[in-house]
Amino acid sequence: MSDQPTLTVVGSYISPYVRKVLAVLEHKGLRYEIDPIVPFFGNAEFENLSPARRVPVLLHGDLAIVDSTVICEYLEDKWPAPAIWPAGAALRARARTLEEYADSVLGEVFIWRYFNQLVINRFVWNQAVDEDVLAKARDVEIPALLDHLEGQLPPEGTLFNTGLTLADIAIATPFRNLGFARYTVDATRWPRTAGFVGRVLGAPCFSALAPFEQICVRTPIPQQREALIAAGAPVSARTLGRERPVKGVLSK
Repeated sequence: MSDQPTLTVVGSYISPYVRKVLAVLEHKGLRYEIDPIVPFFGNAEFENLSPARRVPVLLHGDLAIVDSTVICEYLEDKWPAPAIWPAGAALRARARTLEEYADSVLGEVFIWRYFNQLVINRFVWNQAVDEDVLAKARDVEIPALLDHLEGQLPPEGTLFNTGLTLADIAIATPFRNLGFARYTVDATRWPRTAGFVGRVLGAPCFSALAPFEQICVRTPIPQQREALIAAGAPVSARTLGRERPVKGVLSK
């Protein structure tokens, strides 16, 4: 990496999509720095890079890439070992299908309808919880998704028994946010899902991130950057942050 421009990830440790990219970087052993902004606190330069004010953004020299999947594909193309896709077209297609399901379906319910209500709306926008949205997510939508996953996930190991893939990482990462919002998967009702998530989130690439995530969870947003620096996080010298939040065009 000494002859490469610095890899900079823009986005908070709390974001499941940022976590997905950071886990891939850790898994591949790539050096990087992070500008740990909550996306709504991005400045005009950030909005120019990510007009929807979504994270992560990857900066690599003159290149700026938005969208976690596109970023991970770029990292795989540049540094293919260890691979984050299984071998063979059929298995890769299944892995990509599961990764997309995690990003879109799990992300919509776990993050936007549950975590968003309890965390983002409260601590970013100072808005009251929509109890109807929260109750439907908790009592109907999340259990339905867990029922589906229970039939897709293996009783042991990873999805393809070839080590971690991007599908494993993508499925596990939003469960961390459920945990931050104090939702616990019932291991009696969904043993495969609970076991799989525990195994993947216990992998070294996730364990390396956990201390910095905990700092963000318990630290007010304006103080997070300095707290992360003090804890030894690889925080970038330059930030694209601003003091007050601004909603993006796709904000819910």
